[in-house]
Amino acid sequence: MILIIDFGSQTTHLIKRRVVDLGVEAKIVLPRVAIKSIKEYKPTGIILSGGPASIYEKNSPQVDKKMFALNLPILGICYGWQLIAAYLGGKVVKGKSEYGPAKLKILSSTPLFQRISYKTSTAWMSHGDEVIKLPPGFKLTASTESIKIAATANLKRKIFGVQFHPEVDHTEYGRKILTNFVAVVCGEIVKKKSIKVGGIINYIRKKVDKEGENTRVVGAVSGGVDSTVAAVLTAQAIGRRFIPIYCNNGLMRSGTTERVKKIFGDYLKVKPIIINCRRQFLQKLKGVVNPERKRKIIGRLYIRNFEKVIKKIADVKFLLQGTIYSDVIESKGTKHASKIKSHHNVGGLPKRMKLKLLEPLRDFYKDEVREIGRRLGLKEDIINKQPFPGPGQAIRIIGAVTAKRLARQQQADMILMRIIKEEGLYDKIFQSFTVMTGIKSTAVKGDARVYGEVVAIRIYGSSNIMTAGWSYLPYRILQRMSSAIVNQVPGISRVVYDITTKPPATMEWE
Repeated sequence: MILIIDFGSQTTHLIKRRVVDLGVEAKIVLPRVAIKSIKEYKPTGIILSGGPASIYEKNSPQVDKKMFALNLPILGICYGWQLIAAYLGGKVVKGKSEYGPAKLKILSSTPLFQRISYKTSTAWMSHGDEVIKLPPGFKLTASTESIKIAATANLKRKIFGVQFHPEVDHTEYGRKILTNFVAVVCGEIVKKKSIKVGGIINYIRKKVDKEGENTRVVGAVSGGVDSTVAAVLTAQAIGRRFIPIYCNNGLMRSGTTERVKKIFGDYLKVKPIIINCRRQFLQKLKGVVNPERKRKIIGRLYIRNFEKVIKKIADVKFLLQGTIYSDVIESKGTKHASKIKSHHNVGGLPKRMKLKLLEPLRDFYKDEVREIGRRLGLKEDIINKQPFPGPGQAIRIIGAVTAKRLARQQQADMILMRIIKEEGLYDKIFQSFTVMTGIKSTAVKGDARVYGEVVAIRIYGSSNIMTAGWSYLPYRILQRMSSAIVNQVPGISRVVYDITTKPPATMEWE
């Protein structure tokens, strides 16, 4: 068993997933109970996660130094490594901030780098502080162009530190590094983990039936992969006691209502309840500029509309949501994490609700949810559907949401998606969308001056939403997108392409 000490990283849970994927048990605990947890769980190794704090900040999370005298293998990641360095006699300073890809050069072979043949590879960074002096007994094992101490090891004490994040997909040999720590350093026997879909279905059945044999569940569905997989799982668990509801708020992509009807007609042989509430959502969002306020307004409206519907249905006690782990962690899902944004289905929910939440996918990532969908027999066009945010186009319109700007955003989005599909790119990229930036610039159309809005295009690759790299599209395709949007969408002056990785950027602009 590997113990993971959580200092608030957005990817702490992903570290656990990587360990569990190796068939090894893992447990996440808070720093203040680290020693107690070591005594209780008797781990074969310890991983210290990254985190948003600086080790020198007041009230930054710390651990008892006794942990380093227990003769257990330790791997410190980012903040975790900086903490090790500071505790054991190294020096940490406010250094060169690095967010996104960096070229990692392996300088010395250690158990952590076993069976990694390439000396130079890509590592994903997200830090402000850096270690500039190694503690006694540590040797330098890897560097980047801007960070000299990118990896280090004390072989005698089996303590390792990396400034980058091996747990994320965009670190080229990250999984191999974690596998080496778990298997080679900690001596665990690794094997491939298998997701047990039957176990998820049984969990849903037991949770719902605990409230009574006739308990019903209403499901918030949107036609997306997360809510669809959650709905099919729940329908298999409790049958006709599951009732899908689609909130047609006008903020979704064109054609979503028809898609929802088809999905549930094909797979569940049931007609979803459609709530038509476009006017209500636009009215409540009128003049709202702050993205957090938008998200909270939308979250509350969703719940209130659901509560109105269930007054007409007997024995409803649960609301099913397709919440996945990336929604949770960005909404400050752990004690020491930063709140990036309030996802409408997590931080955007009202404090008082008449329904209990049912979220069977809450601990899974997008790629895992897709695998569950395949095992349920869902078609690839559903499983591979690009993610779409719950608050919809409202958070892709920077500034106030008006009927006119919403119509333009939906039209620009449709043009982008049409070209993506026509160019055969849809299944090769993770997500693509347009953004009404709220910025105006001068254009010339038909020899006349136009002062119109700038549209941004965001297209990137990812597997689990925790990290992402922007997509290198041919100039010809970018030109085609730009020309079509500027020529066909009224009031648009120019198109720009977002080439920012995650981190530092989030997927959505708001």
